[in-house]
Amino acid sequence: MTATVTAPMIRREIGNDGICVLTFDRPDSGANIFDAPTMRNLSDHLDTIEKDPSLRGVIVTSAKKSIFIAGADLKTLLKQAQTGELRAFIAEGQKVFNRLAALQVPTVAAIHGACAGGGYEITLACDYRVASNDPATKIGLPETTLGLVPAWGGATRLPRLLGADIAAEVILKGKLYGAEQALKLGLVDEVIAREQLLEAARKKLDGGKRKISAPKSGMTVVPPTTGGNAAPGRAYEIIRRSGDSSIDESLAMEVDAISELGATDATQNLIRNFFLAEKYRKGSSKIAPEKVAHAAVIGAGIMGSGIAQWLSSRGVSVILRDIDSEAIDRGLANIEKTYADAVKRGLLSVDKAQEGRARIVASTQPGMMRAVQIVIEAASEKLEIKKKIFLDLAAETPPKAILATNTSALPIDDLATTTGVPERVIGLHFFNPVSRMKLIEVVVGRQTSDETRDRAVAFRAADRKTAGGGARFSGFPG
Repeated sequence: MTATVTAPMIRREIGNDGICVLTFDRPDSGANIFDAPTMRNLSDHLDTIEKDPSLRGVIVTSAKKSIFIAGADLKTLLKQAQTGELRAFIAEGQKVFNRLAALQVPTVAAIHGACAGGGYEITLACDYRVASNDPATKIGLPETTLGLVPAWGGATRLPRLLGADIAAEVILKGKLYGAEQALKLGLVDEVIAREQLLEAARKKLDGGKRKISAPKSGMTVVPPTTGGNAAPGRAYEIIRRSGDSSIDESLAMEVDAISELGATDATQNLIRNFFLAEKYRKGSSKIAPEKVAHAAVIGAGIMGSGIAQWLSSRGVSVILRDIDSEAIDRGLANIEKTYADAVKRGLLSVDKAQEGRARIVASTQPGMMRAVQIVIEAASEKLEIKKKIFLDLAAETPPKAILATNTSALPIDDLATTTGVPERVIGLHFFNPVSRMKLIEVVVGRQTSDETRDRAVAFRAADRKTAGGGARFSGFPG
C-alpha cells in the first residue's frame, strides 16, 4: 500500500519500503521552477517528513519530460531585485534547503532533464545525486552569467563536495554539463538509463547519510576578470573563503552577494536580456537574426581594432577608419597579433586567419559607406568628437544602418539627438580584450527604436557574442 498526498507543486508518496518520493510537477507547465509557493509547498512536505520516524530515506525527482527543475523563477527574482525583496526570498530558500540537508534519513536526487541553478542547488542539499543519460539532462550553476551568484547553497556546498578549484570552474564558467561530463566533474554520483533512475536512487539510500568535510584552504584558480559583470568575482570570493568559513557563514555571504548584485542595474539588465535572448531562441521575435556582411568601425585604437578583428573573424567585411594614419598602423598590428595568437592557440587555421585579415580595409579618408549594415564607433571618449562623428555617419550610411557606439561613459541620448535619426542610435559596449570577452552590453537610448534594439541584439546573437555573457538595456522596461 502507498500513501499519496497531492499538492499544488510537489507530490509526496510514501511506499511500504519506508521511502518518501517527492515529485516536482508544476501544474499546467512543462517546467518546474522555484517560486515562493513552490518553496512553501516543499517546506510543508518537510514538516511531515521530519515528524515521520518510519521513513528510511527521501528521493527528490521530477515528473516533467525534459526538465528536472530549471531553477528560480527569474521574473520573480527580477521583480524582487527591483523592490528590495530578494534578500528575504533567498534567505527563506536557504532555510528550506538547510532543512532538507539536515534530515536524519539519507536523501538522493534522481535527475532527469535540465537541472540548473536552484534546481541543482536542491540536489546539493541531498546526500547523493543520480542522473539519467538522456541528452535532455543538463546540469550546472549558470547564475554568474546573469550577474548573480548561486545563493541557495551552491557556492557553499559545491566546494565542500568537490573542492574549491572544481567548484570555481563550474560556478565561474556558468556552463551546463551533460550527464557524463557532470559525472567526471563529480557533480553527480552515477549516470544511468532513465527507466532505471528511481531504482538506482533507492539503492543509493543504502549508503546512509553522507559525510562532507570542509574544503581545504587555498585555490589555484585565479580571480576572474569579467568586465562589467561583477558576479564571478563575488562567487570566487565566497569559494575562496569556504575553507575558513562555517556553512552558516558561507551561506550568509551568498545572501549578501546576491542581494547586493541584484540591486545593481547591470544584473537587472542581464536578467532582462536573458528573456530577450529566449525570445530569439524560441523564434518568437518579429525580427529574424540578421546576417551582417558589411560593417564599419570608427577608431583604430585597442577597442576599435579589437572589434574589427572580431567582426572579420566571423566573416564580416569591415571598414576600419581613423583620422590618424599612425593609429591605423597600430590598429592593424594589433589585429595581426590577435590573429597570430589565435593560430598559435589552435583556435584558427593559418588560412582562416589570412581570410579574416583580408576582410579588413583600413582608411583615414571619409566617404560614403553604401553597403554598411552597422557602424560601431570606438573613437575618443570626448562627447563633442563623438557628436561630429555621428552627424557624419548619419549622412554617410544607408537609412537602415545601425549607428552604434562603444562608449560606456557618455550618454547615448546626447549622441542620438545630434544625428537627426535618433531611432537608429544604440550602444554596443564591448569589453577588452574583445576576442576573448563574451559580454556585450546593449545600451538603449530613450529614442532608440524597437527595430534597432531588436536588430542589434539579433546581430549580437547571430555572431555568437552571447555565450557566458549578456546585455544591458538602459531605460528598457522590465
